[in-house]
Amino acid sequence: MKKVLIANRGEIAVRIARACRDHGVASVAVYANADIDALHVRHADEAYGLDGERPADTYLNIGKLLAIAKRAGADAVHPGYGFLSERADFARAVQDAGLIWIGPNPETIDVLGDKVEARKLAQQVGAPLVAGTPGPVQSAAEVLAFAEQHGLPIAIKAAFGGGGRGMKVAWRMDEVAELYASAVREAEAAFGRGECFVEQFLDRPRHIEAQVIADSQGNVVVVGTRDCSLQRRNQKLVEEAPAPFITDEQRQRIHQSAHDICAKAGYVGAGTVEYLLSADGTLSFLEVNTRLQVEHPVTEETAGVDLVIEQLRVADGLPLSFTETPTPRGHSFEFRINAEDAGKGFLPTPGKISEFRSPSGPGVRLDSGVESGSSVPGTFDSMMAKLIVTGATREQAIARARRALAEFQIDGIASVLPFHRAVMDHDDFTGGHFAVHTRWIETDFAEQITLAPRTLPVAGEAVLRTFIEIDGKRHELGLPSALLQGLAPLDGNTQPTPQAAAPAAGEGLVSAPISGNLHAWLVEDGAQVKAGEVIAVMEAMKMETQVTAPADGTLRIREQAGAYLDAGAALAKLEG
Repeated sequence: MKKVLIANRGEIAVRIARACRDHGVASVAVYANADIDALHVRHADEAYGLDGERPADTYLNIGKLLAIAKRAGADAVHPGYGFLSERADFARAVQDAGLIWIGPNPETIDVLGDKVEARKLAQQVGAPLVAGTPGPVQSAAEVLAFAEQHGLPIAIKAAFGGGGRGMKVAWRMDEVAELYASAVREAEAAFGRGECFVEQFLDRPRHIEAQVIADSQGNVVVVGTRDCSLQRRNQKLVEEAPAPFITDEQRQRIHQSAHDICAKAGYVGAGTVEYLLSADGTLSFLEVNTRLQVEHPVTEETAGVDLVIEQLRVADGLPLSFTETPTPRGHSFEFRINAEDAGKGFLPTPGKISEFRSPSGPGVRLDSGVESGSSVPGTFDSMMAKLIVTGATREQAIARARRALAEFQIDGIASVLPFHRAVMDHDDFTGGHFAVHTRWIETDFAEQITLAPRTLPVAGEAVLRTFIEIDGKRHELGLPSALLQGLAPLDGNTQPTPQAAAPAAGEGLVSAPISGNLHAWLVEDGAQVKAGEVIAVMEAMKMETQVTAPADGTLRIREQAGAYLDAGAALAKLEG
């Protein structure tokens, strides 16, 4: 291959562009309108606009991506993670266009991407498994029937998804129907398919995974393990490698079953086999992610390999540069730096970053998709960057992580940095007993996160920099700011104009808890509602947030489903 189209955005697109440069191949970036000045656009050798705002019109649009690949003269496509990375139809379309697909074969994605089929394959090789439905369920009634037979809690999971999208855990029978509907909605939005299956959910389990990479010569290597138990809403926040506090027998079973699953599937490329490990030692296969994982850097740091370079080698038909599991060299943590307000239930906070001051020093790596002045659109994932900290031991890595997190400063928008700092001072995580599990944040983490006041953005620069497209290709344009006085600022921020920008005020108003899209009303106009009742669903940064009634009363809807609203905007009024 000579030129790689990166069908993604943000920090992973930057990461791939850097690997392409290290490997000696050119890179092509693509961007939605709101990403015209994004960091990944500037790191690639070329950049082309996707002419759209939302995922379906941009990074999920196969036709546009392939047209740009042809126009740019790219001969390969790297999908990154998320978006189309686990879509077999995209892999086939890339190959049918005569391009190299940097990922597993489409047939492998079909088998392992279908979580039901993946469970069957795992059974065939003797991997550990909990009870689950034999196929996708067709209704909430089927979910209820499974729960009645096997007991609660249960996990409702997207059959064709990954990364926690489209997954809901039901702890009470009365919430099963809505959680099933929510899982279907999220799956359709994130993956284009809403089928879901159900399995038993291990209470308070750890999330352990094995990084695998395989070449076309038949080499299948388990690179190492990771622990990814620190999650909120089934989305990981902190990961580490190698997975700590597991027995040699558990580690060996994870390595062997992960190898056997991938070998049985004829796997080629990078992938991750995930497991749940309960407090009583029960180990259960979870799923296979047929792509590069967000948390791959901790394995890179402890194994001494570049997984993206290995992906490029494998896609070029070359063998892996290693054929045995590397001996871990130290310990590594990854902190996802999301644009979320940890003090308000991790609500997404899109906006403009006025200052992004990252840490450095021994053992510190930063994979970032933003910098000072970057805009974080509300239409995409909330992750801005990943902080990776490595030490000779877990204890040294913890000490370095505390130092690095203390140095890290982000102003202009809220971030999860206060949460990370609190976690690294919590004995459940840093002590010798490791009491963290996948619902630890919701159930055990009692710390109150208070965010520092946000600073105002700095004044504009003397030279105003904006961007133009010529035949779809991005070019930067610098103009004296005085020349443009009186005109609307050209800051490249083209997010949808909110329908109601004024904060809600007054008794009885139902306010938007986040800036985002009003996805659906769950009750009708004029309905009688109770305080605390879930009445609507909003969506921002690919995550759903429930809207609850602040008091009893008669609901009078002001904004219709589909509207884009600022946090605090009045959605409805309660008359009592």
